[in-house]
Amino acid sequence: MILSRHALQGISSPEADHAQPFEWLRACHDRVERMLDLLQRLHEHVQRHGADAQAVDAAAQVQRYFDLAAPLHHEDEERHVFPRVLALGDPRLRALVSRLQDDHAAMASDWTGLRGRLHALQAAAGDVTWRWTEHDHRWLAQFAQRYKLHIAAEEDEVFAAALQAMTKAEQAAMSEDMLRRRAIAPSVRGSS
Repeated sequence: MILSRHALQGISSPEADHAQPFEWLRACHDRVERMLDLLQRLHEHVQRHGADAQAVDAAAQVQRYFDLAAPLHHEDEERHVFPRVLALGDPRLRALVSRLQDDHAAMASDWTGLRGRLHALQAAAGDVTWRWTEHDHRWLAQFAQRYKLHIAAEEDEVFAAALQAMTKAEQAAMSEDMLRRRAIAPSVRGSS
């Protein structure tokens, strides 16, 4: 599999509706899944072609996303979603939120190691003999699997519970906070 320009362009995702914070969170999940797909394609590409220009470009895209957007998304959930669900007092949901909070910490730790491997790939730019190690392969698989299970739990139960527990005004405040922390200009707020 070659990481063509066309394949790299395939990672774009639908625009988030900034007035609908839970749609925005789901759009973030779509982008995470696209980045995980790109990471898988990158893994396969590197095993065949090494650290060529396409691999280096794809590694930079993945790194940018998980350095910048993913932490903001996790903070959105920690600030707005999880507290609402915990306040419901349902023991099963409390245990699920606890697991998801643990996931956030584990994903940050996984990302530190994976980021180092992406950085090594980028530093090897032009070396067509560079390959992922078996350890790298396991790390990539663990990172992707943890995210997929995490997303499924949030979308299947946690988002719905939080949404039901929030008023329209609370949802609007959540959107405003998400916009503010991302420094999204007011002109963008009504356009998507």
